[in-house]
Amino acid sequence: MAVTDDPPTTLVLRFADVGVATYAGLRVVGAPDQLVTWMLADSDLTSLIGELTAALPDPAPGEQVTDALARAFTRGAYATPDTERQFAGRLGALLPPAAWDLLRQAPTNAVLFVSPSTRLSRVPWALLAAPDGDERLIELVDVAMAIPANIANSPRPQPHPLLKDTVAAILDPKVPGQRPDSALGSVLGRPSADSALARHFADHEVLPVVADPVALFRRTDIDRQALAVMLDQRPARLIYVGHASAGEDRAGYADRAALHLAEPEPLSAADIITARLPIPPRVALLACSSGADYRFDEATGLVAAMILGGAQVVTATLWSLPTTAGYRRFIAAEDDPMSALVIAVDDAHGGSAAAAAVNRWQRDCLQRWRSGDVSVGPLYWAALVSFTVDGAR
Repeated sequence: MAVTDDPPTTLVLRFADVGVATYAGLRVVGAPDQLVTWMLADSDLTSLIGELTAALPDPAPGEQVTDALARAFTRGAYATPDTERQFAGRLGALLPPAAWDLLRQAPTNAVLFVSPSTRLSRVPWALLAAPDGDERLIELVDVAMAIPANIANSPRPQPHPLLKDTVAAILDPKVPGQRPDSALGSVLGRPSADSALARHFADHEVLPVVADPVALFRRTDIDRQALAVMLDQRPARLIYVGHASAGEDRAGYADRAALHLAEPEPLSAADIITARLPIPPRVALLACSSGADYRFDEATGLVAAMILGGAQVVTATLWSLPTTAGYRRFIAAEDDPMSALVIAVDDAHGGSAAAAAVNRWQRDCLQRWRSGDVSVGPLYWAALVSFTVDGAR
């Protein structure tokens, strides 16, 4: 996608569940005549959402994690390029032809902000295919998630002086009492000085300060107090790789979504808001369904907590990312897509336009995937979404 010096055209795609129907609209900001509205019947969405649920690695009620991974990697819609392409066409029907025509008219530097309904909160919008071909939404426009108005319009900290290029890195913290292969065990596998991730962070100014980049991984001392100390030093960005959760007893409460640190009690979105932690302008939350704010009527989850703390770009995930060990259990390859994703997102956040750079990486992955490169399966990169505010891209 070419980039021009002109101010980007902004489009907004919004959905709302009302009774047995979902209403939708696509508009071009500042152009009242460029508006398309439509309705999706409940019967049209039920099977589509069911198929999406079956394609994702999140365990269904009563399903074991290994069974969910086996389903997603071997039988789901995202298991092969052919099945993914077919499903992308079915997802593309969420937008009528008139909406696709409006998107095609957008200039090459346009950005689309998506505000999904609760039912559509896990849809990978970037992958939607036009009804008359395999042209994807992310090939027409940059795709970002809209910040709910109640969050975007809330009082937020003003930008503050930063430690230039410094990243607060919380990488696979060790949750007390959890074995490496348990539900809250290791995400990235055994740390190694020879790993791509260790080499990547060796070239960064990182908090906590370490002599050996391997010491950044699987730490036992990164609790909420240690996090607060790091953030008080005003790093330029924050990256968290680990586990996030909203347990069964917390269902329905977005502010109880939580990050698991090296302490028994997870750090909830409500905790982050209450503590008024000084959040850097760019945040990456590479954890299980960390970008799930829209699953709740009140979208006050982890993304909202970061925005209210000062973040302007938050890249998060729509569903659970399989761990490195989980991937290698079902894919006979030495590839490490989880580490590749971490590096790509951190590189994107270190540039001038973080969300746009994440989109560029996703477009590259899409092209490789369609050409038959199964090492870049969409169960990883298509899960990424970026929430932006204050005009950040």
